[in-house]
Amino acid sequence: MNFNRRQVLWAGGAIGTAALLAACSSGSGTTQAGPGAPAGDGKPKPGGTLRIGALGRAGAITRDPHGVQANESDYLVLALVFDPLVIPGATSTTAPRLAASWQPSADLKTWRFTLAQGATFHDGTPVTADDVVWSLRRLRNTPSGASRLPGVKSADSITADGTGAVVIVTEYANAEFPLLARFSTFVMKKDTPDDALDKAPGTGPFTLDWYRGGNARLVKNDKWYGGSAHLDAIEVTMFETPQAMANALLAGQIDVASNAGAVAARTAEARKDVQVLRRPNDMAMPIVMRTAPGSPFADPRVREAMRLVADRDAMVKQVLSGYGTVANDIMGTGDPHLAKDIPQRRRDLTRARQLLTEAGFDLSRTYDLVTTEDISGLAESATLFANQAREAGVKIQVVKQESGAFWDKTWKTGDFYTTYWGTNDSVVFFASKTMASEAGQNEAGWADPGFDAAYRKVIATVDEKERATALKELQQIQHERSGYLLWGTADGIDLAAAKVKGLPELAGYGRVQLENVWLS
Repeated sequence: MNFNRRQVLWAGGAIGTAALLAACSSGSGTTQAGPGAPAGDGKPKPGGTLRIGALGRAGAITRDPHGVQANESDYLVLALVFDPLVIPGATSTTAPRLAASWQPSADLKTWRFTLAQGATFHDGTPVTADDVVWSLRRLRNTPSGASRLPGVKSADSITADGTGAVVIVTEYANAEFPLLARFSTFVMKKDTPDDALDKAPGTGPFTLDWYRGGNARLVKNDKWYGGSAHLDAIEVTMFETPQAMANALLAGQIDVASNAGAVAARTAEARKDVQVLRRPNDMAMPIVMRTAPGSPFADPRVREAMRLVADRDAMVKQVLSGYGTVANDIMGTGDPHLAKDIPQRRRDLTRARQLLTEAGFDLSRTYDLVTTEDISGLAESATLFANQAREAGVKIQVVKQESGAFWDKTWKTGDFYTTYWGTNDSVVFFASKTMASEAGQNEAGWADPGFDAAYRKVIATVDEKERATALKELQQIQHERSGYLLWGTADGIDLAAAKVKGLPELAGYGRVQLENVWLS
């Protein structure tokens, strides 16, 4: 995701086992306002309509809460209408939402989620454990259900415990289960037909007034169990490019440009009436090299050579205009337990050429690097890397693919492509979703027994010292031989009119939590 497209995608709780969820993060966003912008938010004021722009393309529209959301605009609408069980928190990677609390069994294979009291659907009917079980079983039966609910062997492993609790059984010990399932568990009413998703009532802080072609209007849910939102309504407008969205913000047509990108930030910083919200480690934009047999990148020496080709400082400076951070080929750069003692990989064209020669890599061929323009800087990163690779004798042709075609035809099966992930706050999250052999979103087709063993050890370990050792090994293996070339991470950048207050500062999925936003 992301969020973002995957119900992570875009990457909680009141329990007595907080130590189990050792990977914690805090919102570290910073707001920069023009000289004339008001200082301090003051006391929230109720009322008003927030007009927010989000990226998306007509060919990738979906209304399924359990589908693949390629459009940020769709994910924003769904996240406001439907609540998951858990969400990212301000001081922890997990916080309660539709689940008020959760508790594991002693062997860490069974999790009991207690539902929030007073939770109702938008039509007034109470949320029951049967609704949650039906929703989670539906999610488990999707093509990527095994990844979204890691370790849950089948839908039958999800059962109700009375009317107010749900029990989920996993095949193996998993101390991180709430973290790994936090984005994907949107709850719908039991037996909602697939052809009625447009009108399906949710449980979230806003109800859907109308939806047309990626644009939507949502109104406040006065009976939300989590309290009352400040805004009366939110209007979501889909934009196909960050520039068009930023232009609409600067022209006063919208109040917030979500994930507007570095180019827009540079323009907006000179404006006195615009705020720039910057969230470090918001978006990972790796290059994926397929590791499966038959791929030109199956040999780990070739993948290492490609990682040595990248001039990471230049990519952050040119692609992200400095609004980002150099990365070290380890996904989850916002994780406080990210290994700092693994040496930073630097550009080394001599060693890259040597490895390519040893591996017998065919330098006479031209290799397609498939990308999209889904987010700001993604296609530019592919172009710059292709230019850098030419210095090592590798000929790369950048192929821009329409978003819908990319997710249908290239993602998870292509040999060489760019991708992106939001909510970049957990190494274990990415191991579970994209790198373990069993992962339903294994983008590189990577199957590494050593990595799988390290992953299982991490999620089964409660002792913090033992977990830290296992987590270091997990990162070391990924750094050495995964299918990812993660050259850097982009700061998340939202632009907002000066009157907008209370915007979330969390990265990834956290920025779609708009119930505390208000207008001055």
